[in-house]
Amino acid sequence: MSKNGQWYPAEWPDRIRALSRGELVPVQPRRAATVMLLRDDQPRAAHAPGAPHAPGAPAGTAGADGGPSVHMLRRSASMAFAGGAYAYPGGGVDPRDEAEVRWAGPSREEWARRLGVPPAEAQAVVCAAVRETFEEAGVLLAGSDADSVVADTTGDDWEADRRALVAHELAFADFLERRSLALRSDLLGAWARWITPEFESRRYDTWFFVAALPEGQRTRDVSGEADRTVWIRPAEAAAGYDRGELLMMPPTIATLREIAPCTTAAAALAASADRDLTPVLARATLEGEEIVLSWPGHEEFEKRIFTI
Repeated sequence: MSKNGQWYPAEWPDRIRALSRGELVPVQPRRAATVMLLRDDQPRAAHAPGAPHAPGAPAGTAGADGGPSVHMLRRSASMAFAGGAYAYPGGGVDPRDEAEVRWAGPSREEWARRLGVPPAEAQAVVCAAVRETFEEAGVLLAGSDADSVVADTTGDDWEADRRALVAHELAFADFLERRSLALRSDLLGAWARWITPEFESRRYDTWFFVAALPEGQRTRDVSGEADRTVWIRPAEAAAGYDRGELLMMPPTIATLREIAPCTTAAAALAASADRDLTPVLARATLEGEEIVLSWPGHEEFEKRIFTI
């Protein structure tokens, strides 16, 4: 269910009550990574005064105010988690993401300090971000050395490898090794960290990254978990959410609002260096006959949304 454009699972009230009574043991969150893939677009002509706004803002790919567009996917309605919601390419960490991998850019130790986790875990999260972006969008943040990046990933051989990664038939480290490619960790910037609430049945400890679409590459509609993909300005997507036209989870709309002031993809990457990565974890309290949900630091989501 949703309130405005915000996604709330129908089973939350019962699970929240069970948690408050000590009858529910929180699920251990799975490590995950997602990437706000950005591209710099030319501004289009401003919307004509008085003209009706087309419903479903993602039909557009650029706004009148300039700035980068972000790549988003609409999760298939049949998905058990956040079906019908708009999100970014991403997914869970594969245990093999901790395997030794060709690497360029900031070291694992530097990433460990930035993410606040041990080096092996930091590598796994960064690898998951790059791997999932390739699996779900066909975009690969890797190159033959520290100064290059793959220019085209649209051939049949690339598609075969992408499918093998999705099917867990090929490890990401092996994929890079046989193509003599290094993961370009410098092309990513850590933006935020959100942890799925304790009362959720599927929980993720997710790091959000920003990255610029590499020159020569283009996104492809290849995710088996999405029924639509779009390029859209963050402010335009946020406006669609505010109108109740676009369904999103709190981390998605929050990061869209945060990224909107960035005038270029490079500016977003630069801004990521100063981002606070303190995890955001929702809280639920019972007040009389109501359940009150709050996300610390994000008052927008602090609402009385369920009645017992």
